[in-house]
Amino acid sequence: MAVCGLAGCAGCDGRATDGLQGEIRADGSSTVFPLSEAVAEEFMRDHPGVRVTVGVSGTGGGFGRFGRGETDISNASRPIKADEIDKATAAGVTFVELPVAYDGLAVIVHPENTWATCLSVAELKAIWEPGSAIRSWAQVRPGFPDRALVLYGPGTDSGTYDYFTEVIVGESGASRTDFSASEDDNVLVQGVGGDAGALGFFGLAYYEANAERLGLVGVDSTTAGPAQAARCVRPTPETVSDGRYAPLARPEFIYVRTSSLERPAVRAFVDTYLALAPALAREVGAVPLPPATMAAVRARLAARTEGSAFSGVEAGSRVDDILRGSPSPAAPSR
Repeated sequence: MAVCGLAGCAGCDGRATDGLQGEIRADGSSTVFPLSEAVAEEFMRDHPGVRVTVGVSGTGGGFGRFGRGETDISNASRPIKADEIDKATAAGVTFVELPVAYDGLAVIVHPENTWATCLSVAELKAIWEPGSAIRSWAQVRPGFPDRALVLYGPGTDSGTYDYFTEVIVGESGASRTDFSASEDDNVLVQGVGGDAGALGFFGLAYYEANAERLGLVGVDSTTAGPAQAARCVRPTPETVSDGRYAPLARPEFIYVRTSSLERPAVRAFVDTYLALAPALAREVGAVPLPPATMAAVRARLAARTEGSAFSGVEAGSRVDDILRGSPSPAAPSR
């Protein structure tokens, strides 16, 4: 495999891992799923004796299974929460936390929507906050048409939902309840793509895979007043990676059970994951971490550093800053 030849990772060379057997169970985020699935396919091609299953129960659902010891790896589009750590600890589950890529949350509309090309954080907050009375686009900003506003978003078990509500509304898990929710991003694509008054959000990769069916909204990080075109930023690999797409850029993670790393097949798979993640991230619509950051992540795995460096850190902090111990929040304060 060419990409493995470039990466030179333990676990990419079939001769180094002859005889690997067993099953590796992963579950969690639908946003991280495409990357984990791509790595699993490459790994099983080289190691036919290993079966890797990747589920999609949402970040929260994945952490629930992980904390009960049911899975080896939990895919997550947000850091593990304190209560999830407590449940895992009570069950005797310890873990190594590994950032694997960046992602941007895409704010999306129907392609016939020609008015909402840019929205501010303040406008998004007014739309999504608990108790919001906004039911029409005309209530969002003067000049917008008096067309019914219909909302779509990830379910409450989704890390994408948690992250969006934290950085937009100001509290993780807090939002109005009258929106169409689904853990399946393809359902959200169909909903927004079929309703001219729709507004939704999900991972950038799903927008890029369905760009012909959707419109992409730029975001102005202003927390007061309407958006201004000069400050509007659309999510791209460049704006996500360098932090300009604030506050809707975030890291993606895998969490690996420490006891599972004792199994040669799991350790080889995780080594392969970190080696292939930069190249495969581009293929599935995620944004690779910089080489120096990936080196720090590999060092974290080699040392089997247990626990979370990201839990409780303000959303919007950059991965390299956190791994150096000096988080630098990119999200605007409210």
